[in-house]
Amino acid sequence: MSILVSAVDLIVRVLSVIVIIYVFLAYFMAPYHPIRVTFSRIVDPALKPIRKLVPLIGMVDFSPFILLILIQILGRILIAVLRSIA
Repeated sequence: MSILVSAVDLIVRVLSVIVIIYVFLAYFMAPYHPIRVTFSRIVDPALKPIRKLVPLIGMVDFSPFILLILIQILGRILIAVLRSIA
């Protein structure tokens, strides 16, 4: 069971890093750069429902921040459930 907990923790960390890289690329790369497009294809499906619920505040998009929080919360809940089963 510890392998499964480690796998979930690794997935949470990788997804978090991908979202952070996506945010930085949005500031420093052209919108149609192939690397940015690749990250957009990974992250945008998760951001779309959040963007429907949380509007822009000025020119700031808080949806990646909310996504990071949700990833962390869901990861911790899943790890707690897996540890309680074992």
